[in-house]
Amino acid sequence: MDDHKENQDNDPIETKEWVDAIHSVIRAEGLERAHFLIERIAERATRNGSPLPYAMNTPYRNTIPPEAEAPMQGDLFIERRIRSLIRWNALAMVSRANQENAGDLGGHISSFASSATLYDVGFNHFFRAPNPASEESPLGDLIYYQGHISPGIYARSYLEGRFDEKDLESFRREALKPGLSSYPHPKLMPDYWQFPTVSMGLGPLQAIYQAHFMRYMSARELVPRKDRKVWAFLGDGECDEPESLGAISMAGREKLENLIFVVNCNLQRLDGPVRGNGKIIQELESSFRGAGWNVIKVVWGRFWDPLLAKDRDGYLQKRMDETVDGDFQNYKAKGGKYTREHFFDKYPELKEITKDMSDDDIFKLNRGGHDPYKVFAAYQQAMNHKGQPTVILAHTVKGYGMGPEAEAQNPSHSVKKLDFNSLKAFRDRFDVPIRDEDLEKLPFYRPAEDSPEMVYLRKQREKLGGYMPVRTENWQALKAPELESFKGQLDGSGEREISSTMAFVRILSQIIKDKSLGERVVPIVPDEARTFGMEGMFRQLGIYSSGGQLYNPVDSGQMMYYREDKKGRILEEGINEAGAFAAWMAAATSYSTNSLAMVPVYVFYSMFGFQRIGDLAWAAGDMQAQGFLIGATSGRTTLNGEGLQHQDGHSHILASSIPNCVSYDPTYGYELAVIMQDGLHRMYEKKEKVFYYITTMNENYAHPAMPEGAEEGIRRGMYALKTVGNAAKDNENCIQLLGSGAILLQVEKAASWLAEKGICSQVWSVTSFNELRRDGLGCERKDYLSAGETKEEPYVTRQLNKTLGPIIAATDYIKTYADQIRPYIPVDRAYKVLGTDGFGRSDTRENLRHFFEVDWQHVAWAALYELKKQGKITDDTLNQAREELGINPAKLDPLYS
Repeated sequence: MDDHKENQDNDPIETKEWVDAIHSVIRAEGLERAHFLIERIAERATRNGSPLPYAMNTPYRNTIPPEAEAPMQGDLFIERRIRSLIRWNALAMVSRANQENAGDLGGHISSFASSATLYDVGFNHFFRAPNPASEESPLGDLIYYQGHISPGIYARSYLEGRFDEKDLESFRREALKPGLSSYPHPKLMPDYWQFPTVSMGLGPLQAIYQAHFMRYMSARELVPRKDRKVWAFLGDGECDEPESLGAISMAGREKLENLIFVVNCNLQRLDGPVRGNGKIIQELESSFRGAGWNVIKVVWGRFWDPLLAKDRDGYLQKRMDETVDGDFQNYKAKGGKYTREHFFDKYPELKEITKDMSDDDIFKLNRGGHDPYKVFAAYQQAMNHKGQPTVILAHTVKGYGMGPEAEAQNPSHSVKKLDFNSLKAFRDRFDVPIRDEDLEKLPFYRPAEDSPEMVYLRKQREKLGGYMPVRTENWQALKAPELESFKGQLDGSGEREISSTMAFVRILSQIIKDKSLGERVVPIVPDEARTFGMEGMFRQLGIYSSGGQLYNPVDSGQMMYYREDKKGRILEEGINEAGAFAAWMAAATSYSTNSLAMVPVYVFYSMFGFQRIGDLAWAAGDMQAQGFLIGATSGRTTLNGEGLQHQDGHSHILASSIPNCVSYDPTYGYELAVIMQDGLHRMYEKKEKVFYYITTMNENYAHPAMPEGAEEGIRRGMYALKTVGNAAKDNENCIQLLGSGAILLQVEKAASWLAEKGICSQVWSVTSFNELRRDGLGCERKDYLSAGETKEEPYVTRQLNKTLGPIIAATDYIKTYADQIRPYIPVDRAYKVLGTDGFGRSDTRENLRHFFEVDWQHVAWAALYELKKQGKITDDTLNQAREELGINPAKLDPLYS
């Protein structure tokens, strides 16, 4: 019964002849010949217009037949002993943490319980650590561990002697002293974890672009790829995150043979089945196969092999194919008797082939992800596969071995400890040498140093270059260019009007020419290089393409044509901000992954930056990224024609939430030059673990030369740009005007108008309200902790204390941005903030700024109103100004709606 649709077959004899013919070809000439013949037959049929049924799925069984499996290596008995001890110590670590802290610390057991074999086989035979003596992979493989299984990785490191009992006791207790972080966090464990992965979906996306960047570095002859692999472990439920599968077509298109996904298909997510009414393994097979991946299914363990061999009529395969995941969950949760009655007894033919099996025998029929033989064969094939990325879909049981309390149960993800009977059953199942009287104490167990387990463990890792996980930072610092090298920007643009985005492009071009670090610059764009004025780099640097350029570009006759190149330097990732940012993350941590620092510069619409990829940006902070993010076309009113979804009035607020993100909103080219030079110095010369977010605009205006002595203020966040009007100290009408980005020009214009009215203004360019706030918070904290003994004045306070009059701040961002520094404004000084709260609109810049009340007229009006409140101008003067400035007191436009 090879064809399960025999009831639709009007000539079963002919069908059998065709099937027997294919079987004969397979036996005599192999699968490749049979595949070729089937393809030719399908091609001939479709030529005549015959629609063929086509499926991306193969039967619900292992991709690799038993006879084609690579033979298992190593000592399986000792490996099982090691794996069992790791299971126990992981369970004990999480359970003890929650016993001692009344369950407040949390933690996860069941995810690792289901994937222990998947990791153990990798650690024992495949994962190569950085080892300069290795010919195949001197830098080692890169592993993206599934975040929730961290206890299992810590438990292995404990056996290896990298951690002691005190370390395991400090799991999730890291606030007052170093402890083991809850999940993979490089920021918290910088010598151990390489990548942050617990925010589900981000690990797979990062892994794809890491493999892509590895190929890029090799193509540019900076770091040879050799046989280095990128492994990503993820859960089947995690694949519902759009980032998990969002870039798999890119991996297939780029033929990333250095990439291996291992999907732990335990059929359960946090609350219940992933696809209770369907089959997640089949669904994922179809998605990955359609995207051009090599798919290896590891569905059944070797105890199923004899049954499958007996299945001559195909009823067992039919039953496997038709059973949904919700039922497979039931079979493991409810035991062998239930499985016999509900799975095998459906067809008499299946009842016959299992008649000599006990219920216990049936329950022991194992899933492929728990069988080291099957996992080893899959990994071996994945390692040797060429021309495609590989995904291994491993069928497992959530909470494997944790007993009826948790094994294959819906709440198993939340189980943090087991009762005594479950602990005893767990110990017995995995032969852990713990006495009954000690069970409830949950002792950690590590064999003697000279035991067979410890000797074997060390020997296997020595073969693979050393212990993992490991994060290294063996990189040489780079000399940043001197500020004088950006003389073109420091001297201004004269009468020529350019945007700050164009000023940035000129600075970037200068950095690329630098002898020390120019070759390390990696320009990255999603699909807007022409918008940002970067198309000149197409011809100069080339766009990286693993296949080169196989066509003649339509604009080849032009100066700035679209040039793709195998050694191209620009990463142009298409309309894909998340992918472009993941590529930036790979480059931004190259100092660790490749022992070679790169200088990634990612340019994007600022509105589609932190708002769209905020979770990735936070992960970048965790993984200690270094590089530049350029939020081009920034501000609520500069990208004037685009409207609500394009106009950014809040990205600096989002950036301020990331502790190691240094952000600036400069106006002039010389400010940008100072900031970028300082960033290069801090990140690549001093090796500071920060990254920069800098906003630039697309509005054209003249850029003046840098005022003398402005550098420190630009870096610190503000400096005195100019004084407009009578600057005498006794002038009672003096006022301080603070501006940044696009609105600084409005502030300057307001200052000129006020001067005409006899009012002195000091104009301050605030390059970063965020940095001013951080400085203020730091001073405030020192004062608080020292009870006033360490009195340090914030930079912004110190600057404004030298001045007189009320203070007006205006930006192209929501009021919260400038309002951050209010606590550090000198006492008894008025502080009025103007900003662009509300959704964006499409209109002219002039109208938008008037609508949001950040144009020069409103800046001037705010200044006058503050002076009026202080009694320094009369009502008549204010009313006269209202008419002249066009301020409408009856304006009813709802800014916040």
